[in-house]
Amino acid sequence: MKQKKRKGRSVRQLLGIQSFTKYGLLTEEGELLFYRVAPTNISVLSADNIGIKIYHLKMLLSAIPDLEIICTDSCECFDDNKAYLYRRAMEEANPDVRSLLLKDREMLTGMQAEMSNARQFVLVKRCRGLKPEQVFVDMNRVLKAISEQGFEVQRMGKADIKRLIAIYFGASMDGDLMPDVDGGQFFEGVDE
Repeated sequence: MKQKKRKGRSVRQLLGIQSFTKYGLLTEEGELLFYRVAPTNISVLSADNIGIKIYHLKMLLSAIPDLEIICTDSCECFDDNKAYLYRRAMEEANPDVRSLLLKDREMLTGMQAEMSNARQFVLVKRCRGLKPEQVFVDMNRVLKAISEQGFEVQRMGKADIKRLIAIYFGASMDGDLMPDVDGGQFFEGVDE
């Protein structure tokens, strides 16, 4: 049976993602290594300590100038759900159901407020034209440089990267549970 030829490109192609690797994510522009940095609550630090943190970040970026920084929510955004509940409540004729819908909306607002400071900071190192052994050395060098500047850092694995991508694109908080290939979960255990 002949398959239809696709007219457009896949999401993976649009993003330039080729595959996951042992250390990160392979793209058309090289392999990406991801490092999650624990956020610091600067509201409890003195002005001098804030200055020291800024100096350490400046030193890190001087040592590794091609380091990229991502700051994103570490959880889903509830705005679409809240808007839906509000529209649905305004359309509802039954006052009891309307009240429940508005209470659900308030609950989501409260959850969102509690998580509003739940940010995650990710540093990304792009490795271009390196062999896997060289990527491993570069990965460890960057990890060491980040921790030497006083940042609490963790290298992100495949599940962490999948979750980051899913949250970034608003797909799901459970991005780490998503299959590598869309629909791939339906072929698990099937002999080839």
